[in-house]
Amino acid sequence: MSAYFFSIVIPTYNRAEYLTRCLTALTQLDYPRDRVEVVVVDDGSAQSMASTIAPFRSTLNLTLLRQTNGGPARARNAGAAQAQGQYLVFTDDDCQPAPDWLQALEAQLQTQPQALVGGHTINALPDNLFSTASQVLIDYLYDYYNTHHQPSFFASNNFAMATEQFRRLGGFDTAFSLAAGEDREFCDRWLQHLLPMAYAPGMQVYHTHHLSLKRFWRQHFNYGRGAYCFHQVKARRQAGQVKVEPLRFYWQLLTYPLPQRPLGQGLALSGLLMLSQIANILGFFWERSQQASLATPQPIEAPPPSGTVG
Repeated sequence: MSAYFFSIVIPTYNRAEYLTRCLTALTQLDYPRDRVEVVVVDDGSAQSMASTIAPFRSTLNLTLLRQTNGGPARARNAGAAQAQGQYLVFTDDDCQPAPDWLQALEAQLQTQPQALVGGHTINALPDNLFSTASQVLIDYLYDYYNTHHQPSFFASNNFAMATEQFRRLGGFDTAFSLAAGEDREFCDRWLQHLLPMAYAPGMQVYHTHHLSLKRFWRQHFNYGRGAYCFHQVKARRQAGQVKVEPLRFYWQLLTYPLPQRPLGQGLALSGLLMLSQIANILGFFWERSQQASLATPQPIEAPPPSGTVG
């Protein structure tokens, strides 16, 4: 018998202010406190997060773990290993779940208890054009992969599954040391085991990811690096080359913001989406060249689109 129904796992690294906002949002959840625990995994921050979480111990069933820096995949696995809940719920330190977050998740699990359930992420910085462009990209990917057919991709800042099933699959692949591609690989492996996925748009978190041009470029460059690793893993698993998206996928991506925004903003967002794909391609081939110096890689024809948040 599990001690809790939900275990919320949050990796964090050198972002005490973000973590404070995240934990504050968790104190405002409209859900019974005795059914939820929160496991924070400090991924080797320069300063311990103990003082950051101390004010929340009276209102949350809170556990703090600390590890040497190894990336969010390893941190999430560490949190999941200590979790006592029947279901694992993953979010990030720069996210603030809506008050009805767990209610929406539980409602979905009542109909599909064995599903990997993904929720909807909302950009909390609408005045930041770079943050908005990154969210538009995720919105497009969710529309493309999840809305019109069986879901196949959820970002790890807002998804959940049965703890037993997560452990049976071996958790996240820790070869993904960046916040890039590990969630896509996990979703793909989940589907490879013929397990269901379900989209719950009412399960919402607000994503506060401050981006500048430099940080936007680096984010999508790293997504390209993660995409190359994902394709390598998938090619080995399927013993062959991986199918890439058709050209219309990219055209639809670039035009996606235009009908939804004023013309000037829509064009600016389309330009940033094009820039994101250039960064993605360069990151993809940079990672391939790095790995080529260590071993002969599997042949891959072209890079995939970026599709992870951090």
